[in-house]
Amino acid sequence: MEDVAVRDEVIRLGQFLKLAGVVETGGEAKLRIQNGEARVNGLVETRRGRQLASGDLVEFAGHSLRVVVESG
Repeated sequence: MEDVAVRDEVIRLGQFLKLAGVVETGGEAKLRIQNGEARVNGLVETRRGRQLASGDLVEFAGHSLRVVVESG
């Protein structure tokens, strides 16, 4: 499990995958999410605009990524 720090309280799934470095572009994120390659909290998610909050777990391409809001 890898923690990925985000600045804001919420972040969209496509943006999160780019921030985590598991996709290179927003277009790649869109296609792969629409193809059902992403799971959020154990459920397949096909919306790249899905909002994530602190503590959400994203599984993608063999990575387990947890959303963590930066403090301060």
